[in-house]
Amino acid sequence: MDIKITKTTTPKAKPTGKLGFGKVFTDHMFIMNYTEGKGWHDARIEPYHPISLDPSAMVFHYGQEMFEGLKAYSGADGTVRLFRPEMNAKRTNETNKRLCIPQLPEEDFVEAVKAIVSVDKDWIPKEDGTSLYIRPFIIATDEFLGVAPSKTYLFIIILSPSGAYYESGLAPVGIWIEDDYVRAVKGGMGFAKTGGNYAASLIAQVKAHDDGYSQVLWLDGVERKYIEEVGAMNIFFKIDGKVVTPMLNGSILPGITRNSVIQVCKSWGYEVEERKISVDELLDAQKNGKLEECFGTGTAAVISPVGKLRYKDDVMTINNNEIGPLSQKLYDTITGLQWGKIEDTFGFVVKVD
Repeated sequence: MDIKITKTTTPKAKPTGKLGFGKVFTDHMFIMNYTEGKGWHDARIEPYHPISLDPSAMVFHYGQEMFEGLKAYSGADGTVRLFRPEMNAKRTNETNKRLCIPQLPEEDFVEAVKAIVSVDKDWIPKEDGTSLYIRPFIIATDEFLGVAPSKTYLFIIILSPSGAYYESGLAPVGIWIEDDYVRAVKGGMGFAKTGGNYAASLIAQVKAHDDGYSQVLWLDGVERKYIEEVGAMNIFFKIDGKVVTPMLNGSILPGITRNSVIQVCKSWGYEVEERKISVDELLDAQKNGKLEECFGTGTAAVISPVGKLRYKDDVMTINNNEIGPLSQKLYDTITGLQWGKIEDTFGFVVKVD
């Protein structure tokens, strides 16, 4: 792919102090157009700038858009690493297929990510636990108020230096199991990385926060009894020595960290089950002392230990509201791979020149 690079003549000052997440953006952005009959074209890296769209652009009216999320890490050896970007490329096209967005060659996705990260690699923070968050996204741009797939699109990648997710340590969170609203159903878009899924989750997220819980754990949309996923994470349980996570069924996002955790756990000799898990099973396991650990997995947190689950009037406290040994080991291992502290025997890491 031929990428035209135009560098800024007015570089921004690098942020100091606590970075937070998603508030500061680097000097450059990647852009590529799609036109029906021409395909993807005009790949370029330009100075970061606002984009201009007609008010009738279809993305505003019918939500034909997708996004991805991954990170770049600066190791102690000075090497810049990506974590399984080819998986993000593959998931991009799974989402695109569901939303009638044209397929994007996976090698072009990875090349574009590597190119923009290389241009702005001096923005990657060096402090422990920090990273450069990468946000690729595609939006429909046709100027047309009609419900149909767009004929033109923009593929854009922006970058944001991000602080450590756990500023005060890897502390367990409380999660609210939602028993009223639903996020997705099989046959819908639950498996896709699209903004509508997140908009649908906001009302339950507000309700959970008002009651002192940090995240929402969704149940299936039909029977309202089987565990699916947390708003921004997949979910895992350690039950009687086994690692258990909900099976992918079309309404659950196929998380890249989820896939990685399954591979790592199996390499350690754990029995991993991907299957249906009901709330009643969790309640019984907790009552019988078999619910040993619970943790979420995702790009932002990597591993998020769960110390408390609330379902209606039942509150399950897990491992005395402390991080479990498996959760800690997984966090240390995955982040060790990402920062180059551990030898990558899985082939997860892609280096950036």
